[in-house]
Amino acid sequence: MVLLTNDEFLAELTKLFQKVRTSGSVSMTMKRYDGRTKPQPRDGTPAVPNPQYKCLIRAQSRSKKISTVVDQQDVEKFSTAYSNLLKISVNGLKRLKKPKKKAIAAQ
Repeated sequence: MVLLTNDEFLAELTKLFQKVRTSGSVSMTMKRYDGRTKPQPRDGTPAVPNPQYKCLIRAQSRSKKISTVVDQQDVEKFSTAYSNLLKISVNGLKRLKKPKKKAIAAQ
């Protein structure tokens, strides 16, 4: 998995969306990240008193995996850029057909 800066991540994500436009999918995961790369020891050592939590974001399409870490102060800037990217890239969705009221009433 490749750890990128926030701007590089958004650029690569744009490329992923363009690549899978005709067929395929992109899966995204977001989770809280405290900066540790190793598991917490079990011997009872105290944890960091005030950790600076970050957001770890991953994207995967077939065999291509990318990720980035967003700091607390950059969350608003990243989320607006990410939402704009989604608005531009996710335009090929099919509208779901609603079931007719008569069919629902018959059940």
